[in-house]
Amino acid sequence: MNHRIRTALVAGVLALAPLYVFAQNYPSRPIRMVVPFAPGGGSDISARVLADSLGPALGTTIVVDNRPGAGSTLGTDIVSKAAPDGYTALLGNISMAFNPALYKKLPYDTLRDFIPVSLVVEQPNIMVAHPSLPAKTLKEFVALAQSSPGRLTYGSAGLGSGTHLAMELLLISLKLKLIHVPYKGTGPALTALLGNETSVFMSTFASALPHVKSGRLHTFGVTTAKRASTLPDAPTISEAGVPGFDYGTWYGLLVPAGTPRAIVDKLNKATVGQLNTPALQQRYSAQGLDTIPSTSAQYIAKLKSETEKWAKVVREANIQQQ
Repeated sequence: MNHRIRTALVAGVLALAPLYVFAQNYPSRPIRMVVPFAPGGGSDISARVLADSLGPALGTTIVVDNRPGAGSTLGTDIVSKAAPDGYTALLGNISMAFNPALYKKLPYDTLRDFIPVSLVVEQPNIMVAHPSLPAKTLKEFVALAQSSPGRLTYGSAGLGSGTHLAMELLLISLKLKLIHVPYKGTGPALTALLGNETSVFMSTFASALPHVKSGRLHTFGVTTAKRASTLPDAPTISEAGVPGFDYGTWYGLLVPAGTPRAIVDKLNKATVGQLNTPALQQRYSAQGLDTIPSTSAQYIAKLKSETEKWAKVVREANIQQQ
């Protein structure tokens, strides 16, 4: 080995040494987990349950920091510009796949500015209606909509929300047109449905479940590929007549681009390890959430495919960019 090659190798090893030591000592202080939504919602619950388990596993404290605003872009942007040292993470959700199609200009690039660590949990949505609606199955609802053009309505938690886009995906699949009535959140949309002000609502599962169990709402089916364990008698939308339909609100952990791979791997190992424990699975299950641990590469692939999928839905539904 000549002198130049040997010198280059030594220099490379010395350059990597600080990163190795840094990763070995990581974490040496608390980690901030940014949630780009207000307290109390699915993202906040998912983050706090994970933080309670992941912090001790890493030997540190994880502080949940709610930074809501602009359809999750405010908090997401904070993390995209944070130091890539593993001490600022994002508990993102499916809105990261929606927003590139919904906004003309984002302050970050979803696929460039983040390193996905692992998917965390997924929650189905559930298509519900007021019991007074004559249709009792999805096929009956389709027949009713076809025979009553321009009369049926659907509520959503707001323009571009998951409850909006999931319903648009279903309507595109069924070649149906309903009148969209956006509300300022899931709560108001559910209240409107309970008051028989709208025809149907593709609600988040946990929010609608108590009303379905009490008989105040009727369900046509859950949106994920498999039935919900907490409501096993409800068919999936796929079983009810739309083969292949699959939608779930997923949540995942990400860090800023440039974070050393050794730290990403350490976070992934600890996160996946905790998500595979019965104790954490039970805590999430009580909230209607299923754990979906993954590799970083699997999360990247999902984020890419979901971004393409929802861009197509936004185009076909003629949803105007904000």
